[in-house]
Amino acid sequence: MTTTTANGNHNGNGISFGRFWAMTIKEFIQMTRDRITLATMVALPIMQLFLFGFAINTTPHNLPTAVLMRENTDVGRSILAALENTDFFQIRYVVTRAEDMDSLLESGKALFVVEIPNGFERSLRRGDTPSLLVAADATDPVASNSALGALSGIVTSALANDRQVEFAEPTKPAFSIVQHRRYNPAGSSTLNIVPGLLGTILTMTLLIFTALSVTREIERGTMENLLSMPIKPLEIMLGKIAPYVLIGLVQSLLIIAAGLLVFGIPILGNPASLAAATTLFVITNLSIGYTFSTIAANQLQAMQMAMMFFLPNILLSGFMFPFAGMPKWAQWIGEALPLTHYIRIVRAIMLKGASIEILAYDTIALACLMAVAMLIAVRRFRRTLD
Repeated sequence: MTTTTANGNHNGNGISFGRFWAMTIKEFIQMTRDRITLATMVALPIMQLFLFGFAINTTPHNLPTAVLMRENTDVGRSILAALENTDFFQIRYVVTRAEDMDSLLESGKALFVVEIPNGFERSLRRGDTPSLLVAADATDPVASNSALGALSGIVTSALANDRQVEFAEPTKPAFSIVQHRRYNPAGSSTLNIVPGLLGTILTMTLLIFTALSVTREIERGTMENLLSMPIKPLEIMLGKIAPYVLIGLVQSLLIIAAGLLVFGIPILGNPASLAAATTLFVITNLSIGYTFSTIAANQLQAMQMAMMFFLPNILLSGFMFPFAGMPKWAQWIGEALPLTHYIRIVRAIMLKGASIEILAYDTIALACLMAVAMLIAVRRFRRTLD
């Protein structure tokens, strides 16, 4: 039997608008008290809008380029000016030795080296078809293919517009471009993706596992038992991190073995350098995950923060999209992410045979990020426990 109260609400088995409204108000109040979840709900779509709408560019521009000038002529200077004026290439280095070209490509400071050989202008004026040599870092096939496709038209237009060379036979190519796709001659995307997956998988798993670690102890009530023992908070944190370091190294070993046996991904560099960089990267992600666990009030919040951090890592690190094609503000954010530097290191060591000394910038940057992450994790962990 249903009765009606003075304010119009219904009792019994009927639906009461008053009870519904009270439950709605209660849920809004609870939502506003959970500030981390509320902030995640608001920030996540905004982050996705900016990342996919403004940061991601499938046609990369301003790719770091070097020019190897074998001769200093009017034609050479016209080619250099044309490359500087296009938005495909960004001339960062002008070198005169082949050794400098190899070093720039191996370290990743340049993705392209355009070589103007000796006698290039003389051959053009005689009506021959000289070769313009281009060495490209093909570990990122998406970035190299689009730029290489535009190079011939850029140089031809520059020579015609500057009237440096009168083409006697307009239908005949004035020159040819000889392409050397370094480190990935076949342009296989597998060689680019699999080393990047190593860092991506480690980031995802380690962040989630460690972000849940402290909050799980607090929710289960076992953290008080740990604190009652004669052990310091820092020792608790380091002791909880240590097993995950081992797990991360085992994960990396399995991924590298699968890449070697299944996909044929080589390890041309020193395995010890790869192991050292992987250890730095693992500890950095563990420290970031522990920082999240000290901020979060429960495991759901810790998971949300881990995923919020993982999204820009996978999009702005150069794993899915060419890093050089992103706008400057997106590159600045990417430089502050551990995965960006680790992907550069692991691709250079595995595919180029680079040493850790040549990759000094990314190694130092990764070590600094590790130190900052550990410092924040220690300070937050102490504050949480106090």
